[in-house]
Amino acid sequence: MTADSGFLARDLIARTERAVEAIARLAVDTRITFTVDDVVDMVEGGLPVGYAAPTAGGLTRRDVIAQMAQRILSGELYEENSP
Repeated sequence: MTADSGFLARDLIARTERAVEAIARLAVDTRITFTVDDVVDMVEGGLPVGYAAPTAGGLTRRDVIAQMAQRILSGELYEENSP
């Protein structure tokens, strides 16, 4: 992972964490059930024009954000031995 890709990964994780928190608060306030796709939509909607997308592995940026959101929600992202 290069410095730029490391920065982008950390930035995208931070954006996804904020979206998960916002969606969770909204779910509590409205009693509406939201999905990971709603988190992905919120993150994607807040990205600046030209924000980098994955270039390897056949994953779209939406796929990467969805995986991040799922790992945040499950707590896996914060486990000490997480890959």
